[in-house]
Amino acid sequence: MTSSRRGRAAVPSVPGQLPVADRHQVRRAAVHLIRQDTGAFATMIAFNALAAAAGLTGPWLLGRIINTVRDGGGVDAVDRLALGILAGALAQLLLARHARYLAHRFGERTLARIREQFVDRALALPASVVERAGAGDLTARGTTDVATAGQMLRDTGPDVFVAAVQAVFILAAVFLLDPLLGACGVLGLTGIWFATRWYLRRARSAYLDQGAAHSALAEVLAATASGARTVDALRLRERRIADSEAEIERCVAAQDRTLFLRSVLFPSIDISYAIPVVAVLFLGGVLHHQGSVSLGTVVAAALYLQQLSQPLDTILQQVERVQSSGASFARVEGLAAAPKGPSEPSSGSTPEGDRIEVREVRFAYDTGGDVLRGVSLSVRPGERLAVVGPSGAGKSTLSRLLAGIDTPDTGTVTVGGVPIADLSPGRLRQQVVLVTQEHHVFLGTVRDNLLIAAESATDAELEAALTAVGADWSVALPAGLDTELGPGGHRLHGAQAQQLALARVVLADPHTVILDEATALLDPTTARHTERALAAVLRGRTVIAIAHRLQTAHDADRVAVMRDGRVTELGPHEELVEADGAYAALWHSWHGEPRRSPHGDEPGGA
Repeated sequence: MTSSRRGRAAVPSVPGQLPVADRHQVRRAAVHLIRQDTGAFATMIAFNALAAAAGLTGPWLLGRIINTVRDGGGVDAVDRLALGILAGALAQLLLARHARYLAHRFGERTLARIREQFVDRALALPASVVERAGAGDLTARGTTDVATAGQMLRDTGPDVFVAAVQAVFILAAVFLLDPLLGACGVLGLTGIWFATRWYLRRARSAYLDQGAAHSALAEVLAATASGARTVDALRLRERRIADSEAEIERCVAAQDRTLFLRSVLFPSIDISYAIPVVAVLFLGGVLHHQGSVSLGTVVAAALYLQQLSQPLDTILQQVERVQSSGASFARVEGLAAAPKGPSEPSSGSTPEGDRIEVREVRFAYDTGGDVLRGVSLSVRPGERLAVVGPSGAGKSTLSRLLAGIDTPDTGTVTVGGVPIADLSPGRLRQQVVLVTQEHHVFLGTVRDNLLIAAESATDAELEAALTAVGADWSVALPAGLDTELGPGGHRLHGAQAQQLALARVVLADPHTVILDEATALLDPTTARHTERALAAVLRGRTVIAIAHRLQTAHDADRVAVMRDGRVTELGPHEELVEADGAYAALWHSWHGEPRRSPHGDEPGGA
């Protein structure tokens, strides 16, 4: 059962691809997440700052010890200063552990918000957007990318923040000891700045490419797994293997690119760590010889700069994760720019009646020419209309436009005078529901799968819906409506899953039902029984059936014949047969009467 609409246009980098947020959008989204938990974030900052301040006591007190010993101080003074070093280290440990605890709680809450927001945005995507982007991309964003972004919030982000606070405090301490030594130390760190800048200029695009490569690989693998029977039947195994290997090679190439960036960054950083320490010891020795600074000050400054390597090392080692996480967050946040349907009718109007009008509709997919070429059609409330025609005539495309999944390039599709694509999801489901050959059995019980269509339905109503579509197998289920479906539970074969989808239609109770070969997976006897059951249940409602069996067209009030994206014939079954046109050729061919169509070619199937 499919029901969705078109929203504002997305701006993906490639037609059909889901958008990726830019740097400004990522920063704005991150700030918004922080504002949702401001108190916890501020408390985390405060404890990190206190932990960093406690960590400064060690080198400073060690310098005092050196000066005390040089000046002839006693053992008691040295012991007191040593106890101060121990107390500072203990305070830093406790404060840092509590800060990390606060950071983890903040990260988990924020990750939960990201996940909930992603699910809401994914569910708001029109089916056409998901189909064109591919399920692999959406799956990769909802699993790998969300998990990577969560790791940044829970682990990487707090680690980098704590290290940054410590680095700032350490540099401030060196400047307080002696401004000249502080300036010397900062100048010695310029190599790190240049190496990091070189890396950051290239890292974001490299990690975005890596994420896109993973999505493409996931799409190929998912399509191959879901279509395994088709692959075997059409002997496409070698081609699918070749496609998979090509995507794997693309993933490896993307990962090699990010590995190269890291292999340049980290050695440059390791060399740069020693430069400020050596420079301060050299300059400090000269200044001490001149009597400008004490030996304890030189030692404390050198220790501070040596200590600086730890937070800088944390920051720089995590830069790779920050870039990877930032690219993942950009992909997750990109769903905010994807088209989505309005929560209310954008026209400000509600349908007046259930009459469906199609006026001069033209439509083309992203690749290829027009599929529909000026289709006009009027469907009366309560009418049963069958749409027939050869494969590729545009029948399924028309059904998608009637259901609001796609929007015509030109022309209009309205229900009750309101464009179908402007209806909110809830309102659309009351008006039009599309049922195709494709079906999905959700993880959960039979009851869970049915309540999707009607949350307040009783067990009696659920069982009546199953009975209405001929799902007699449901009576024999081991736990009835509580039977678990899917992996690890009861598995439904194609026909049973299709009947489950049709039962949802009965429960949804729409004014108009579009059946796009909805019983194609059923055997002829079961399909006929199901169609008759649906006809009884849906009597008085509008039913548009994309017919693959001409008996369906025979039972309809009117038949629309499509060919090459146009409606070429329209009328009751008897009139079209008497007209001796394309429909008559189809009808006689279906009954085994050899006959050529008026167009001079063999008649296609319905």
